Amino acid sequence: MTELVDREIAIQSQDSEVVISVENVSKKFCRDLRRSLFYGVRDIATELIGGKRIETLRTQEFWALKDVNFELRRGQALGLVGANGAGKSTLLRIISGLIKPDIGTVKLKGRVAPLIALGAGFNPLLTGRENIYANMSILGLSTKEIEARFQEVIDFAEIWDAIDAPVQNYSSGMAARLGFACAIHTEPEILLIDEVLAVGDIKFKAKCYRKLHQLRQQGTSFVLVNHNPQAILNVCDSAIYLVKGELIASGDTERVIEKYEEDLFLDSKRKTSEVMYLPEKSASESFGLDITHLFFRDAEGKILESLKSGEPTSFCVGCKAHQKFDNVTLHLKITELGGEGGTGAVLFLSGENDEKFFEVVPGKHEIQLQMPCLGLAPGTYTMSIKLKQSSIYTFDVFESFRFSVKSDGTMSQCKFYQPRAWQIVTGDRAD
Repeated sequence: MTELVDREIAIQSQDSEVVISVENVSKKFCRDLRRSLFYGVRDIATELIGGKRIETLRTQEFWALKDVNFELRRGQALGLVGANGAGKSTLLRIISGLIKPDIGTVKLKGRVAPLIALGAGFNPLLTGRENIYANMSILGLSTKEIEARFQEVIDFAEIWDAIDAPVQNYSSGMAARLGFACAIHTEPEILLIDEVLAVGDIKFKAKCYRKLHQLRQQGTSFVLVNHNPQAILNVCDSAIYLVKGELIASGDTERVIEKYEEDLFLDSKRKTSEVMYLPEKSASESFGLDITHLFFRDAEGKILESLKSGEPTSFCVGCKAHQKFDNVTLHLKITELGGEGGTGAVLFLSGENDEKFFEVVPGKHEIQLQMPCLGLAPGTYTMSIKLKQSSIYTFDVFESFRFSVKSDGTMSQCKFYQPRAWQIVTGDRAD
């Protein structure tokens, strides 16, 4: 009994072990190439004589990262979100050791496998076979270990016919497959992924996410950069949000993504707790019919602040037409947040499939999806909304409308709400 308790304590201690510690990390770059080379030579000379790097900005310099702090524990997944130029890739390069911070420290514990560019570490003139040996040896494996895992790498990457062709002849998707397969088969303690999963077909992406879930179960920690909020929400249990090198928010993934999307898409002055308003599109941005706001109504037409399973609900899409259109329809895909390794929708609703098309004239409209009973189980969801003309033309898209469904206490461990009635049949009718 004592041995069992000691083993459980050891496992818990390992799971809580910090594998990445980023402390007050700052990094600056120079916008002028000539000055950048000059500053670089001067910084190297300063380090050689034992001096300290200059910690203030010089002419043409800017902070790519400024005072970033976070920790990642064994088996955890951290998402990095932010607009282009926020400092996400710079942070990954510092963690991987490719560049040094000007201020602060990064402490790592375990083997790191960086996937920070398509085909990173590959020689385009070498074949896929040769690059597997070269790449995996750089990541710390011996020739014997590579030989033992070689077939698994090829099978995962699904490039059997191209394995002896030069990598320069590979498509971007094939290079991403091979790079990902090499990295995960080194059995890293820390995996750094920068947008490489954005390339490739849906089937391969799903396989990658399943593998990431498996690695997490085995204790691998990873940092994921992806501009698709859904990928971060599905995979990561925590996230940090960077804006121009500064850490704006960190912690629970859903809360961080909400802040990121609010800054990215929404006018906070027009946002309420019940209605999500989208900024008005300019003439050059619009395709003629724009989504303006999203919300829910109850059976009496009142705007809902919260949803409950089993209650009559209408999902409403406010839109603005700049000219007359016919055959207008909605496509809705709802995905539950927090699932491990899954990207499939729990519900897909299409006006085209239901043969429900509308004619709109110039002006404002509200398209309603009326549900006599909300069948979703309690939880948090994200919805992708597409405003289309039949199945051919897409007017507007909003990829991640989040909402929560609560329970009135009548649901227990259910995947959906089943409308129901109870009765007892007696006498002859009971035969």
